[in-house]
Amino acid sequence: MSVFQVHVFTCRTDNFGVLVHHPASGATASIDAPEEAPILEALAAKRWDLTHILTTHHHPDHVEANLALKRRYHAQIYGPVAERAKIPGLDHPVGDGDRFEFAGEAVEVIETPGHTAGHICYHFPEHGLLFAADTLFALGCGRLFERPASDMWVSLQKLMALPDDTEVYFGHEYTLSNARFAVTVDPDNEALLARFEEIESLRAQGRMTVPTTIGVEKETNPFLRPHDAGIRAVLEMEDASDAEVFAEIRRRKDNF
Repeated sequence: MSVFQVHVFTCRTDNFGVLVHHPASGATASIDAPEEAPILEALAAKRWDLTHILTTHHHPDHVEANLALKRRYHAQIYGPVAERAKIPGLDHPVGDGDRFEFAGEAVEVIETPGHTAGHICYHFPEHGLLFAADTLFALGCGRLFERPASDMWVSLQKLMALPDDTEVYFGHEYTLSNARFAVTVDPDNEALLARFEEIESLRAQGRMTVPTTIGVEKETNPFLRPHDAGIRAVLEMEDASDAEVFAEIRRRKDNF
């Protein structure tokens, strides 16, 4: 059982705010800082004090509140070394394979270029937690702005190698839209169809779809399944490489 408490709430229009709290020490990290007011409200409701901000990439909807929160709490900001000039208030640039301690617990940095050139994810290996931001979504992956599809496919394979029971917290509530697309390229996947129904029910109730797990995504997320014969048949790409199939799935999602 994890020693951390994870609190998820909404920010902006469709961002998730995520706080990771260590009760024994009182340490609390915000995964990214999409918007100051909702983060302050969440901290106040939980009676937690912010000590860290773990930044995944430089996009404004993930760093907007960095400086305001740092001034208020003197929080230490970690972020991708490859984007160090673009991360406001950065104290600790980190890159692929780096490890640091948060509240005495190990955090591993996994570099996942694709959505941005220097995007990183934070993995808490002893507690089965992955904070993937805009690299991996439930039933989706991040749009490719700064790196080609081949780079994103390599990044996703890094995440697929984590244990299946790893809980994945992602950056946006895109899941219903992702599900609607997923069934167009993987229409015979019974696990996906069942999950689509579950997601429709959750969203109809106004409930969030986070977290997911690596295992569930490997079974149902088409972006992690370019090897699948059914998907390849739908795309008429039976003889293509996995990277080529992934790129076509991403292209179709962009135009969906």
